[in-house]
Amino acid sequence: MSIEPPLTDLPIKTANSGFYRGFSVNVTVISKIIISALVVWCIVWPTQAGTVLGNWNTAILAQFAAWYIWVVTAFVIVCIGLAIWPTAGRLNLGVEGEKPEFTNFSWFSMMFGAGIGVGMLTWAVAEPVAHFQNNPSVIQGLTTAQGADNVRTAYVWSYLHWGLGAWACYAVAGLALAFFSYRRGLPLTIRSSLTPLFGKSLSGPLGHIIDIVAVVATILGVAQTLGFGVEQFVAGLTRIGISGLALEDGSATTLGIVIALLVIMGASTLSALSGVGKGIKWLSNINMVLSIFLLSFFIIFGATWFGASAFFIGIWDYLVALPWLSFNVYASDGVEGSEAFLLTQWQGWWPVFYWAWWIAFAPFVGLFLARISRGRTIREFVLGAMIVPSLMCFVWFAWAGGTAIDLELNGDANGVILGAANGDKIFAMTEFMLAPIAEILAWGMAVIIVVLLMTFLVTSADSAVLIVNTINAAGDEGPKARPHILFWGAALALVVGGLLISGGTGAIQTAMVIGALPFSIVMALMCLALIKAIFNDGRREAAGVPTTIDQDMAGSPAE
Repeated sequence: MSIEPPLTDLPIKTANSGFYRGFSVNVTVISKIIISALVVWCIVWPTQAGTVLGNWNTAILAQFAAWYIWVVTAFVIVCIGLAIWPTAGRLNLGVEGEKPEFTNFSWFSMMFGAGIGVGMLTWAVAEPVAHFQNNPSVIQGLTTAQGADNVRTAYVWSYLHWGLGAWACYAVAGLALAFFSYRRGLPLTIRSSLTPLFGKSLSGPLGHIIDIVAVVATILGVAQTLGFGVEQFVAGLTRIGISGLALEDGSATTLGIVIALLVIMGASTLSALSGVGKGIKWLSNINMVLSIFLLSFFIIFGATWFGASAFFIGIWDYLVALPWLSFNVYASDGVEGSEAFLLTQWQGWWPVFYWAWWIAFAPFVGLFLARISRGRTIREFVLGAMIVPSLMCFVWFAWAGGTAIDLELNGDANGVILGAANGDKIFAMTEFMLAPIAEILAWGMAVIIVVLLMTFLVTSADSAVLIVNTINAAGDEGPKARPHILFWGAALALVVGGLLISGGTGAIQTAMVIGALPFSIVMALMCLALIKAIFNDGRREAAGVPTTIDQDMAGSPAE
C-alpha cells in the first residue's frame, strides 16, 4: 500500500494591511478580548471574580485531578520513548544536516532562564522546607513534621514537582512544534503540531481555537510565575532597605505590586523589542552566571555534605518512588479534616497545581524551546530539555533548600527561615548566614539575588511576549510591530496586577489551573500526532518517499 508525502503547507490567513498586518485577526483579536475581559473583571469586580474563579477551581480539582496526574505521566513516557526509539531519536529537528544556531551554554541558559529560573529563587528554599513541615507521610503519621525522619520524603516530593514531569510538559510541546515547523516547513504555531490528526482543516476555525487556547494558557501560566516573582521581588527590595512596599506578613502592598510590575515589565518590553538573539540571549547568559555564583555560595558555605546527601539519596528515592507517584490519586471521603480529605487537599495544593502550572507554561516554553533548538536531534533535545534541567533543579533544591533545612534541624536558625514568607525565605537564610560576619555582606547578597530575580523575570516576560506574538502572527518569527509588543507587555502586567490585587497569588493560581485544562487536551493530542507522524515517516523512508522540506515534496498529505 502506497504512502503519500506529509503535509508541508498549512495556509493561515493573515491581514495584508492595517494595524494587524501580518497577524491572524481571528486569533489576535479574540485573545485580546478574553485577556482584557479577565483584567477588567478582576479589577472592577474583584470579590465576584475571586468567588467565581474559586468555585470553578474547586470543581476542576475535584473532577480532573486524576486527569492532570495521568496526562503528565503520559508526557514523561512519550518523551523518554521517543528518545530511545531508534527511528525517532536520530531525527533532526530541522532539515537533514542542519546545525544548531546556539552554543550549548547559551542553549541551556535560555532553557533554564525561561523555563524554571524564576521559580528556583522562590521554591529552591521554600519547597523542601514546606514538605519538611508537611507532606502525605506526615498526614499519614509515617514521618514527623520538621523531623530528621521527614527529610528524605520532603525531597521525594520536591523532586517530583520539578523533575521529569515538569520538563516533559515543555519537551512535548517543544518537540511537536520543532518537528512540524522545521522538518515539515509548517508555521511555528500550536496548530501545526496537530496536522497528522486534523490536516488542512487546521487552517480554519479549529486551528484558530487551538491557538487562542494556547495564547490564553500562556498568559495565565506566565502570570503565575510573575506573580510569585513580584512577591519575592518586593520582599527583596524590602530586605535591601526600601520600605513601604510590603505588609507585616511579607505580602506585597498595592504600591509594591505596581512598582515591581512597572520595573519588570518595562525592562522586559524593551528586551522583547530587541528580539531573541540580542536581549533575551544576553539576559539569559547573565542570569546563568549569577545563578552559578549564588549556587556556588550555598554549596561552599552552606550545608555542603547535607546537600550532597539530599542530592544523591534524593534522586535515588525519587526514581524508586516515581512509578507509584506517577499514577497515585488520593480519593477523598468528603469528611473535612479526615486523613483522606487532607491527602486529597494536599494533592490539589501541590502535584495537581504544579502539573496545571507546567501545562499552562508549556505553549510558551515549548515554542521557545523549539525556536532555540532547531538543528538538534530528538534524542539530544530530550536529554538537553528534560534530563539536564531536572538535574539542575535537583542541585538547587539539594544545596539551597538543604542548607535551610539543616539550619533549622540543628537549631541554629531557630525558626527564622520557617517563619518567613515563601518568597522571603532565601533572603532570610542568606541574611542569617552572613549578617553575623558583616551586615554589608548580607545586604550585598540580597542585592545580587534581587538582580538575579529581575533578570529571570524579565527573561520570562519578554520571551512570553515574543511567543504570544509569534502565535498571533501565524508562526512568523520575524520582527513584530511595536504596538503589539507593547500591548501584550501591558496586558501581562495588568493580568498579574489585577489578579494579585483581587486575591493574591491564590487568584492567579486559580485562573491558571482553569486555563490549563483545555490546553492539556491539546497537548495529549500533540503526543498522538507526533507518534503518528514519526511512525509514518519511518514507512516513508522505507518506501523512498520524502519526509522533510529539503526534498522535492509532492502529493497530498496522507497522515
